[in-house]
Amino acid sequence: MPERLIVSGGLVIDPASRIEAVRDVLIEDGRVSAVAAGLSRKPALKGLPAIDAKGKWVIPGLVDMHVHLREPGREGDETIETGTKAAARGGVTTVLAMANTEPVCDTPSQLAFLRAKARTDAAITVLFAGAVTLGQKGEKLTEFAKLRAAGAAALSDDGRPLMNAGLLRRALEYAKDLGLLVIDHCEDLTLSNGACVHEGPAALRKGLKGTPGAAETVQVLRDIALAELTGARLHIAHVSSAASVEAIRTAKKKGIRISAEAAPHHFALNDKDIPGYGADWKMNPPLRGAEDRLALLAGLADGTIDAIATDHAPHGCAAKSLGMDQAPFGVIGLETSLAVALTELYHKKVLTRRKLVERMSSGPAALLGLKAKGTLARGADADLVIVDPDAIWIPEPPFLSKSRNTPFAGRRLKGRAVTTLSGGRVVHAL
Repeated sequence: MPERLIVSGGLVIDPASRIEAVRDVLIEDGRVSAVAAGLSRKPALKGLPAIDAKGKWVIPGLVDMHVHLREPGREGDETIETGTKAAARGGVTTVLAMANTEPVCDTPSQLAFLRAKARTDAAITVLFAGAVTLGQKGEKLTEFAKLRAAGAAALSDDGRPLMNAGLLRRALEYAKDLGLLVIDHCEDLTLSNGACVHEGPAALRKGLKGTPGAAETVQVLRDIALAELTGARLHIAHVSSAASVEAIRTAKKKGIRISAEAAPHHFALNDKDIPGYGADWKMNPPLRGAEDRLALLAGLADGTIDAIATDHAPHGCAAKSLGMDQAPFGVIGLETSLAVALTELYHKKVLTRRKLVERMSSGPAALLGLKAKGTLARGADADLVIVDPDAIWIPEPPFLSKSRNTPFAGRRLKGRAVTTLSGGRVVHAL
């Protein structure tokens, strides 16, 4: 790619810089050099390579703070290479990969291996979370300071809940001293008990064991109490229940340092949408009731929920063919997250275009302390997405992800990324 490039004539939407107007974006040496009207007409810049964004949005690259890339250990389901190509297709230019690889990312050496792998294989920026506990067993804390020194961007045992409240308290205290964000998967295993769907009439009709929303909310309430006790920052992963949203809203009003994310499948779908027993609809937490989905929409609109994150969890066809009861939890989402958000939030007037960009880019960037991401300010990394908000398309295999376990396959969506740049390089173009 050229060292200098202009993206011209698009509607630039950059909440961090308070810009929402037609502008040109000048990129030099992988960074944003200027955002202004008429740059492409200046004599000194004429003849530069250009990308015409007229009639489209130009937004900061999306930051997805919750993905599973499966490498090492399960490269048949996903790799850093395939996962980041899928992300680029969806307009995502920065991801935070969870620590539940095989082996778990719980030591500086494991983290160093992953970061080196990302430097050679990734199409976009990949950040890594270090595990909170050794082996994610919930018994002994990892060495937070050493993980931070090795480049951990956050700490999380996601994939497994941290049931020991005393251990979480200690984790929050240590993480606070180091300036690290703790991301918690809130699930009381004594209540969820391995159930594959939400507890309610839909589960009863299918004859499936259900898990109540309380399985999440009791842990959310515990986490809020511990965040208040310690004064530490705590982020709640994949919020799914109405009671959890209300608890987080109340905590924020009290000034407790809590933040939260919602996944596209949870705010777009509910348990009544599940067509049968196919495991492409099985995720943890499960799709909740209609009232829970509405509560997520309200939480996204009023800022109770800070970020949209996919919880991209690829599984191969063989594992997912085992059916709702036996298949593993998880769905992919990197290639469809922006499109689902545009369809369900922007076009249905839940969020303005500015707020949508905040929830998917500047918001998660701020939570992770990424000053050069989530904005098109001068000097920021030239991560940006050209978006056609009105493009009609239907996600269908093959996907760029190695896996295809998505409930959105065959679903009509409105809006998508047409071009994605990472560090000034085009990493996806339709």
